[in-house]
Amino acid sequence: MRIGHHRGHYTHRDAHTMSNRLTQIATRTGDDGTTGLGDGQRVPKDHLRVQAMGDVDELNSQLGVVLAEPLPDDVRELLVVVQHELFNLGGELSIPGFELLKTDAVIRLDEALAHYNDMLPRLKEFILPAGTRSAALAHVARTIARRAERAVVSLAASEPLRDEPRHYLNRLSDLLFVLARVLNRANLDGLGGDDVYWKSERLARESDAG
Repeated sequence: MRIGHHRGHYTHRDAHTMSNRLTQIATRTGDDGTTGLGDGQRVPKDHLRVQAMGDVDELNSQLGVVLAEPLPDDVRELLVVVQHELFNLGGELSIPGFELLKTDAVIRLDEALAHYNDMLPRLKEFILPAGTRSAALAHVARTIARRAERAVVSLAASEPLRDEPRHYLNRLSDLLFVLARVLNRANLDGLGGDDVYWKSERLARESDAG
């Protein structure tokens, strides 16, 4: 297997090296505060690349929690695809110069964002990250996506990195916000219906005036 990319090649040897890591989880090689990247080099565990990888991993794990909830079938199918794409993103981050996340993945999120946004009423006020359990969990995932995006931005400021990882995380955080609104209306647990609006002072004054 050989996959070309802009700075080198991903070879069968790379795949074999990475797969061997799965055979022994407790290696004790990280006791010195370093960890191994996919290309074999060791870096400190607080390296910007490792932080970005960790945030993407946490995001994917949080989506696993969302998927444990009752969801509309179309939302579930979309999030399963997103989990696979985030795994690709993590793989790309693990090997400097490696390309795995495709531009099509970003386009797919743009299309999903437009599709679900068209289903929702226009927002006139800020909403709280609340409502049904599935919606609240989607909001948590949204905030992790933003953190992962910030980590990728920091990494890109220190070494070369493609635009796709940053674009993907940016779109995904927007999509998760929209999906949280969709899930609040799904009413799968009998508690759905609407967004939870922030009670601003302006709204309170308008209500009193009315």
